[in-house]
Amino acid sequence: MGVAFLEKKKKTLAFIGSYADSNNPGVYTCQYDEENGSLEVTHQVNGLQNPTFLTVDAKNWKLYALSEGIDENQQRCGAASSYDIDSATGELTFLNNEITLPATTCHITLDHTNQVVMVSSYHGGMVGLSPVLADGRLGITADIQQHHGASILSVQDRPRAHSVFLDQTNRYAGVCDLGLDRIMMYKLDIPAKRLIPHNEVQVAPGSGPRHFTFHPSYAFGYVINELGSTVTAFSYEEERGELTEIQTISTLPESYDEENACADIHVSPDGKFLYGSNRGHDSIVVYAIDPSTGKLTVVEYAPTLGKHPRNFAISPDGQFLLVANKDSDLIVSFSRDSQSGKLVPTGSVLNVSKPVCIKFASVE
Repeated sequence: MGVAFLEKKKKTLAFIGSYADSNNPGVYTCQYDEENGSLEVTHQVNGLQNPTFLTVDAKNWKLYALSEGIDENQQRCGAASSYDIDSATGELTFLNNEITLPATTCHITLDHTNQVVMVSSYHGGMVGLSPVLADGRLGITADIQQHHGASILSVQDRPRAHSVFLDQTNRYAGVCDLGLDRIMMYKLDIPAKRLIPHNEVQVAPGSGPRHFTFHPSYAFGYVINELGSTVTAFSYEEERGELTEIQTISTLPESYDEENACADIHVSPDGKFLYGSNRGHDSIVVYAIDPSTGKLTVVEYAPTLGKHPRNFAISPDGQFLLVANKDSDLIVSFSRDSQSGKLVPTGSVLNVSKPVCIKFASVE
């Protein structure tokens, strides 16, 4: 009698970071339903002050979360915690916590080889790099780069490093500095655990670059500008690590004249569409990407069905887009039309306190 082997199906987990005090749950593990795009909370952890942003090492089953710490002078500072992920259940087990920067932080990311984490500080105008140790714990901060300067708006009276992103080669790390209206590029030297200043590109004064994403297939990149409610498209010279602006386009309909602040940005896995979040207009702007030029054309402005969509994520299979509406305490799921890029509410809503980050991970 023959033995039948069933192909193991991947299970997808989603991890949520939120604003929370250390006495309440702040990081959540969710089971993601690939059929309908819904989330179900299965585990939660507390003990962290405002774990607002996460990064996941799905290969080694580790999660890293921002938090706030207290330094030796009893001042607030940046910290990060490492967790082991149970690959069967998604349950998180605390490993360690390390001070990262002498100012509170707003973003954390791993390099593509999962050897270092990089954090950015909006209030301190700086970025830091910490090694990931062999057991997945975070090591002591190895490098700090302080930005200098200002731009034209009152909130831009100092540098405000908002996020770090990596190119596909893992050779260059970019930093969106909202206060300087610049994207600062660094060479990433992993053996030396250093960020080496490389070059910078200016966006229009008063734009306030916040988050950046590269196209998965072509040499284009896109930054969402928080203060200007625009997206700037770039061509990218991979060998030289150079960005060149090719277009800037509004995230809002012409008829809208109220307050707005952009937040997050992602390209669909198929590379056909770009999505960005508007806080104020409370929408996801959808653009079609021209594969030959990288330029953007507006498809629609999809209401997020909640307030203050600070962060969102596209499912690994590209079928769904989930929006974290912070001020409504809910995550709303949308199906994504692969042909038009348009978003349609699925009816699935997860209630969770002040969600501001969603990260997916697939397990065997």
